[in-house]
Amino acid sequence: MSSRLNYNALAPAGLKALGTVYGYVAQSALSPVLVDLVYLRVSQINNCAFCLDMHTRDLLKKGQAIEKLALVQAWREAGELFDPRERAALAWAESVTRVAETGVPDAHYEAARHVFEERELVDLTIAIGLMNTYNRMAISFRNIPQAALQK
Repeated sequence: MSSRLNYNALAPAGLKALGTVYGYVAQSALSPVLVDLVYLRVSQINNCAFCLDMHTRDLLKKGQAIEKLALVQAWREAGELFDPRERAALAWAESVTRVAETGVPDAHYEAARHVFEERELVDLTIAIGLMNTYNRMAISFRNIPQAALQK
C-alpha cells in the first residue's frame, strides 16, 4: 500500500479545524483513556489501520494492558475487564458509527444516557463523529500506519 496524497499539506486549514475539535474532546470531562478506547473501537469498525496503530500506541503509553486492548473488539465477552462507563461508551460508539444500520435506537440512547450526563454524551458523540472523519481521511488517502513504516 502506498499513500495517495498528503491531505495535511493540501488542506491545512481543514485539518486545523479537525484538530480544534480533537482539542475540544481532549479538554472535555471524558477520561482520556475512555476517549482513546472509543477511538480504537471506531477505528476497528472502520478497518482503519493507521488509526488502529496510533490509538493502540496511545493507550499503551497511558498504561493500558495489551490484554485489554486485544479484547476491545470483543468487549461484551470480556467480563469486568471494561468498567460500566467503558462498556456504555463502546456500545454507543458502535451504534453511532453504524448509524445507517442501527438508526441509533431509543434503547441504545437510554443505555448511554443512564451512564453519561447529557454534556458527556454530546462530547462522546462528537468524539465518535471526529474519529469516523479521521478514519475516512486516513483510509481514503491511504495513510500508512507507523508499524508498517518501521518494517
